[in-house]
Amino acid sequence: MKTTRKRFETVIALLLAGVMTLSAAPAKSPNGHLTMKQQGQRFVLSYDGHPVLTLSDVGVDMKDVGKEKEAQQALTFVGRSKARHLNIDYTMIGGKRLHCTNQCNEYRYTFRHPSGKEQVLVMRLANDGIAFRYEMDGLPECQLAAERTTFLIPEGTPRWVQPWTDSYEDFFPLSFDSKPAPPARGRRSTNRWGYPALFDFSGSAHGAAVYALFSESNIESRQSASCLYNDGEAYRVVPDQNNVVISGSWHTPWRVVIMGSLADIVSSTLITDMAEPCQISDTSWIKPGVVSWVYWAYNHGSNDYNIIRKYVDMAATLHLPYVLIDAEWDEMRDGKTIEDAVAYAHQQGVKPLIWYNSSVGWINGAPGPKFKLNKPEDREREFAWCERIGVAGVKIDFFSGDNEMNMQYCIDLLESAARHHLLVNFHGATIPRGWQRTWPNLVSTEGVYGAEWYNNVPTFTRKAASHNCMLPFTRNVIGPMDYTPCAFSDSQHPHITTHAHELALTVVFESTLQHLADRPESFLAQPAEVQQFLGALPTAWDETRLLAGYPGQYVAMARRSGNKWYVGILNGRDSEHTIHLDWSRLGKPKNVRCFSDSGAADHPWQISDSSTLPTSVSLQPRGGMVLVME
Repeated sequence: MKTTRKRFETVIALLLAGVMTLSAAPAKSPNGHLTMKQQGQRFVLSYDGHPVLTLSDVGVDMKDVGKEKEAQQALTFVGRSKARHLNIDYTMIGGKRLHCTNQCNEYRYTFRHPSGKEQVLVMRLANDGIAFRYEMDGLPECQLAAERTTFLIPEGTPRWVQPWTDSYEDFFPLSFDSKPAPPARGRRSTNRWGYPALFDFSGSAHGAAVYALFSESNIESRQSASCLYNDGEAYRVVPDQNNVVISGSWHTPWRVVIMGSLADIVSSTLITDMAEPCQISDTSWIKPGVVSWVYWAYNHGSNDYNIIRKYVDMAATLHLPYVLIDAEWDEMRDGKTIEDAVAYAHQQGVKPLIWYNSSVGWINGAPGPKFKLNKPEDREREFAWCERIGVAGVKIDFFSGDNEMNMQYCIDLLESAARHHLLVNFHGATIPRGWQRTWPNLVSTEGVYGAEWYNNVPTFTRKAASHNCMLPFTRNVIGPMDYTPCAFSDSQHPHITTHAHELALTVVFESTLQHLADRPESFLAQPAEVQQFLGALPTAWDETRLLAGYPGQYVAMARRSGNKWYVGILNGRDSEHTIHLDWSRLGKPKNVRCFSDSGAADHPWQISDSSTLPTSVSLQPRGGMVLVME
């Protein structure tokens, strides 16, 4: 009897060992580039065999309701599961790639708290990075106290990290150390950093070009967004305020690190790969497109019906599908109403979008309409009215940060808007975190220091060209970006980028709704070829490839729509710059139309057609180029 029982226990132990082991070989990605070696709560990520990133701690701490944060106690590692291979395959309506595929190996690391409760670190090693989150079951009523996730970033590592602001509107300065960000625009010195954060680990990889972009994905109900705080070399993931009482099962959002060459990072869809699948059954009404937009030229909203008509007429002339009627439409002058403006747009064959104040951020002194969307019953009534009068979408502005309240509000807005067939553009809001897959009616998000800032401060004038060459490697990697590009004239403060640079922004920057910033008189004064380009511009792409570039200096971005390649090239420097390009991956074109700078103030454009591609291009200071290839 004892022998039989012993054999039975041995069989069970062997079976369990197949599921969970304490001394496992390193986890690895399907393509083998990434490996993860574990030592208790410490993990070392290697790229092609070279250690590049250390997770010095993992886990989350919960607290009983009403109690202060409890002292952190050590977690005990229990075991790791075998790898589960995942094939990711889905389609998008907008973005850098409409058909997205990826592969990853998933490992589950189980840890036990001294209280006896277990939590699981779910680690996915994909071909282009890692994503991980913490999962817990059987929770009593409790609240999130803290997260322990800590990355070690050695001093001397080049980094481009944005100081955190609730609107994510700041630059990504290059630095080589962990010093706090200096004061700027009324901000105190800070060691709080926003996503995405780009680091160059090429030195750790012994010369190979290895970069890592840190962000997160898949914010759901009962969750807040997070950011990074650092104390020297230790960068901690810190969730924003979340007072929700949690019980039963709960998990964190995915913490994401995209890793590889700059080209790998730019083309990655890892953020949406980790997001929940589409929650809208019929998406046929969601249409990408270009939008005419009033605010930039006037530093004002849309309370003048005659000005609104000018932007509608411009959209009709250039064959743009949308017009945005911005703030203050609830105070329309001269006896006109928003319904008159919406009706006029439809008469011209243009679909109108309208603006709302979220009424949770900037309220006093801010424009309206206000308090239309906060209560569920008011939101449903307002969105039903929008649908009834023919509004195609809403721009919702002035949120108040990354806390759980804001995240839940955004989810509620997306869900309600989808019921009423309304596109959504979040402004003055947090960055995309994969919602564009789950709720594809989210067609753009600001969360960027964009062209609107020509209205506000003179700082943008001098820094814009370099900043424009930074965003393709940082902010725009993670999702649509409503920078509001392409201005040939000046707003309140002048721009010193060239005409071809401005036109190239419409290709280099991805946004499912692409809002054009300039005034009608400026667009309609451009050559017919430029007007035709804007009228035919795609805003959703079958494929995206970085041809060349370096953060803050220059970029050559290729995007394909059908059988056409669009290439946007930017020079972020104050001097001329020559870029050598390899076109072999794009195929041989039948025709190439090139928009470039002439260098002459009185006739700034040089537009040509050819059947060949240049092996190198010379760009004016802060200049640019666009090529359209069939």
